[in-house]
Amino acid sequence: MLLHHLPGSNERIEELSAEQEESGLEASSADRFLLDLSATADEAYLAGQRAVAGYRASVDERGARLVVVLPEADHLLDPDLAPLVVRLGRPRGELVFRRSLRAEGVAVDSESLTTPGLTAVLDTAPMRDLARLAELARRARDSGQYGAEASAWCSEAVRALTDWSAEAARQVIGHRTAEKRTLLLAAAMFSGASADAVFFGARSLLDVLGHKEDETPRIARADFGEQLDALDIRRDGDRRVEFSRIVYDSAVRTHFWINFPDLRDSLRDWIGRCVASAELNDEERMVLIDRFSEQCLAIGRPRDLFTLVELCTRPGLKGRYRAVAAAALEAGLGHERYGSAFRAQMYDWATGPRLSADLTRVLVGVCQQVLAATHPEQALIRLQHLAFRRGGEEVNAARSALIELVQDDGRLYSRLVDRLLSASRGRQQDHASLLLDASDPLCLRTVPAWAQLALTWSRVMADLPPSRWGPMVHHCLSAVQQDEEWEPLMDVLLVATAGRTGLLSRLYVVTYDWAAGTFVSVRPGQHVYREERTETAARFWKKIDYMQGAAPARSMSSGSDRTADREGTE
Repeated sequence: MLLHHLPGSNERIEELSAEQEESGLEASSADRFLLDLSATADEAYLAGQRAVAGYRASVDERGARLVVVLPEADHLLDPDLAPLVVRLGRPRGELVFRRSLRAEGVAVDSESLTTPGLTAVLDTAPMRDLARLAELARRARDSGQYGAEASAWCSEAVRALTDWSAEAARQVIGHRTAEKRTLLLAAAMFSGASADAVFFGARSLLDVLGHKEDETPRIARADFGEQLDALDIRRDGDRRVEFSRIVYDSAVRTHFWINFPDLRDSLRDWIGRCVASAELNDEERMVLIDRFSEQCLAIGRPRDLFTLVELCTRPGLKGRYRAVAAAALEAGLGHERYGSAFRAQMYDWATGPRLSADLTRVLVGVCQQVLAATHPEQALIRLQHLAFRRGGEEVNAARSALIELVQDDGRLYSRLVDRLLSASRGRQQDHASLLLDASDPLCLRTVPAWAQLALTWSRVMADLPPSRWGPMVHHCLSAVQQDEEWEPLMDVLLVATAGRTGLLSRLYVVTYDWAAGTFVSVRPGQHVYREERTETAARFWKKIDYMQGAAPARSMSSGSDRTADREGTE
């Protein structure tokens, strides 16, 4: 909120990382940055403070804004940073809860918020729990099981938030057989899915655990309905499995993941099998991944999600589970504690020696749709590595996503140009080609630094044939024709030639092609017609002639004269 209310700033708030990657921070006066160190361990906290010092220099120099969130314990705080610390108190819990209820569409009066259990929660619970409490109150109301009084909804919400863990533990202890416990866990993981999905999910878990099936013929054993009734699990009118108490399924899931640590690898493998189950539809599959992600991150096992992502994107699956992999990554990137681990893993994948086409596609999409919203420079770095891998359409997708990202943001464009210009000379043409496509003036949302653009064109002209960069010169001239703000582009092109006569001659010919054409498309619905381009072309020819030490170029007086000029130049 401190950053949100700043006047004259960009809409986006960019999150910084305590680990600086491959480059420093280049800020502008409108930029707003957030660095959250609140969940870091001691060693990482010290490294984070060193990063703050580096970030602060750039922020101060450019007049940007940076907010750093510190851990509650401040015994490791750098004395140089101590004068900058401002302590924020906890908001009033009742006020936050009221507003959260309003957002959920639940109206309450003051008396409904005075029950002892609710008062204690409002006074001590973190803000995320109060938001969760409001959601539970809305679900209690919508269930129709708890009457029409808001106080009853809130009381049930408090029980759901605080009490179900003990009840879930008692239920698990009360059922010792593998069949009942696997069914209980399957029902919790697949709650809201079809009864068939739960049944086959429980059978799959028994297989993963190596459980030998009862030799009693199946027809002689309890049917599925009896098994569910024994566990107090019901089926609704659409034969979807659910528990009678709201969010009780969450308490059951948490109990198994916390209290069976030796089974966590098996549970991970089981979820991998379930993802491919024909009994799940796409929506149920995504819910399953959301629940699995929640448990993995709650107990500190982000690598289980890395394994699942690789499993869902292995060669031969033809993209069937890319959405599942993307959902797992998105859940991890949004986690307060493990978001940095997921960003680091994405970097390792992007720079590693082996990467499947499906995983490349997933990384491109997540960088573009998720990571770029909070960590745009880290998204840029990963997309750049992906764009220069060997591959097919997935690499082209990375290239397109990278170009789109930088064309929307002048600072990111500048960062990409700097990285490509300073890159090793091993892949000159690939770097120059990306520089060229990213610098299309008809697609850039902001005018770049002219000096940097001149260096870009110098590299492009040195490393690419004229047939590759000629059409982009047409775009540059069209941009000049449409908007005087782009007028310096002509000087940029001339400076980029560094006085090379052959390039100047080629620019002359390329300009003729632009001026003589019927029209050049600028943007959808916009064209620059021949008669509108004569003056612009003449100005550029004059500049070229001056660079070549010749007399000012003649105006475009006749087609035959200009044709002769063109043939002589060629």
